[in-house]
Amino acid sequence: MNAIDVMYVGFGGGLGALLRWGVGLGVNKVFKGDFPLGTFIINISGAFVIGFLSVFFKLHTHGNAQELWHVTILTGLLGGYTTFSTMQLDASKMVHRRQRLAALGYIIVSVVVGVIAALVGAWLGGL
Repeated sequence: MNAIDVMYVGFGGGLGALLRWGVGLGVNKVFKGDFPLGTFIINISGAFVIGFLSVFFKLHTHGNAQELWHVTILTGLLGGYTTFSTMQLDASKMVHRRQRLAALGYIIVSVVVGVIAALVGAWLGGL
């Protein structure tokens, strides 16, 4: 790790956080419900994209270019975009509202669909 890597991760992370914020605002303007759809969409789309790009970059870039894409896009941008902690907070809010079964379902569905999305993305990235 060097100063340039830190700069690229920070730059990507900042962009990812802004993207997450924008997508969350957009989804919440359209969807008015108790289910945290914005966080769900963000995490599932992020899982798909990281699955796709991790295989795509490995197949189509080499050496320093591969490392640059990895630290900037995969670690920075997509790490800043996806949000495991917000998913946990959303689930705890659901428990607080006495929606325990819904909270459990939300966590299970988020993890299962996220893994499937990453697998599909990785499969498509290898085509």
